[in-house]
Amino acid sequence: MGEWNGAAPLLPRRSPTKSTAANPLPGGLALAGVGVCTWVSFRFGQGFAFTGFIFLVLVVLAAMYGGFLQATIVSIAAVTCLNYFFVPPLFSFVNSPANWVALGAFEFTALVISRLSLRAQLRAMEAIAGQRDMERLYETSRRILLLDSSREPGRPIVSLIREVFDLKAVQLFDALDSTTFQSGEGLPDAEQRTRDAYLLSADTYDERTRSWYCALRMGTRTVGGLALVGTGMPKLAATALASLCGIALERVRARQREFRAQAARQTEQLRTAVLDALAHDFKTPLTVARTASSGLLAVGGLSELQADLVSAIDQQVNTLDHLASRLLRSATLDSTGVKLHREPQFFSRMTAAAIQALDQAADRERFRVSVPSTELPVFADRELIETSVAQLVDNAVKYSEPGSPIDVRFAIRDAEVVLTIRNRGLVVAANDRERIFERFYRAADTQHMPAGTGLGLSIVKKIVDAHQGSVWAEGEPGYGTSFCISLPVAGR
Repeated sequence: MGEWNGAAPLLPRRSPTKSTAANPLPGGLALAGVGVCTWVSFRFGQGFAFTGFIFLVLVVLAAMYGGFLQATIVSIAAVTCLNYFFVPPLFSFVNSPANWVALGAFEFTALVISRLSLRAQLRAMEAIAGQRDMERLYETSRRILLLDSSREPGRPIVSLIREVFDLKAVQLFDALDSTTFQSGEGLPDAEQRTRDAYLLSADTYDERTRSWYCALRMGTRTVGGLALVGTGMPKLAATALASLCGIALERVRARQREFRAQAARQTEQLRTAVLDALAHDFKTPLTVARTASSGLLAVGGLSELQADLVSAIDQQVNTLDHLASRLLRSATLDSTGVKLHREPQFFSRMTAAAIQALDQAADRERFRVSVPSTELPVFADRELIETSVAQLVDNAVKYSEPGSPIDVRFAIRDAEVVLTIRNRGLVVAANDRERIFERFYRAADTQHMPAGTGLGLSIVKKIVDAHQGSVWAEGEPGYGTSFCISLPVAGR
């Protein structure tokens, strides 16, 4: 295929030698100059040396502007004139050593000057082509920045590159979406070779089809591939164009991530406002209902059935009031952040308080607490940490086998106090252990178990995160689940 192996073409396919050789004017003028100089020198009696120097100047000019072939013709004409008019015997073509020396000098001069002139022309053309490529790169970058970043950028980018660089075809492979965009009539294998450029992270040039296949890079990371068909641009311009495409794709993705994050924030703010409003609206009727049910029980005079019904109402009102309090706490954590009132506290004492807050004595007796002999205090907001632990304690009671023991252990690891609450029963699946801390998420295995709001564990995570701690779940196949909270010790 004639792939590029280290030396890229510097210019479009144009030969300075052919273009200059096709113009006979410099050679014709030099030949005319030879004739004029021959007549003037012979007319005024100039010798071989003076005339030979004038002819040498004409050969140099012919080599510079007409190339080696025209300079050779001028050299032969000049030596012929020197031999006939200035080398004895005059008016004859008898060869002499001076003729061969002159011809050799003329030819050597023609060869050197024509090579130097050709090299200068090549460099001038390279400089012009490089300047043109830089202007096109600038125009491409300017117009890419003006593209609508809310839409897919691939198709307008390939159309823009093909238009600015006047290419036969352009293909762009976006590795993130595994999508290929094309403008113009591409080659049959262009798409595959563009993907190969991405996979191999290499830039290649096919001289037969005059096509570049470049990898799109963002730093050290390869994000796609670019095919430029029908061009002889240098490697520097091709790789710069590929880098520009990679930056454009990443810029659009960054903008899209920003839009999504902004939409998520607005959604979260709206949801928080709704929760806050609902919680406050629930509080007033619940307070009235709770007061009425408690008043009926206090007044007395109810039959046994009536007392049971009022007690059930009072219990459910308490449950709804607890739910409304959770909603308020969740809204507070989201809208204003957590305002901590931290002071040194023993984690075991806060956990004991959360256990003792359980309504049923039978539930409290299920907990087996193990505290190390030397316990370090944590720097925490007592009310908030007790709230988070109470949620884990409540979950351990609800989602464990009835009457089974619940183990509570404390350990000190890497300047952190770790609380582990381990219960027998439901095993949280590995793919749910992260998501259960999201708001309103409930694992599929809990659908047949006691109903929950899906808020408790999200509140636990927010509180623990505010204390620069960690919370996680661990599943024990054949036994149950453990929930852990780690908090930095007060010294840290």
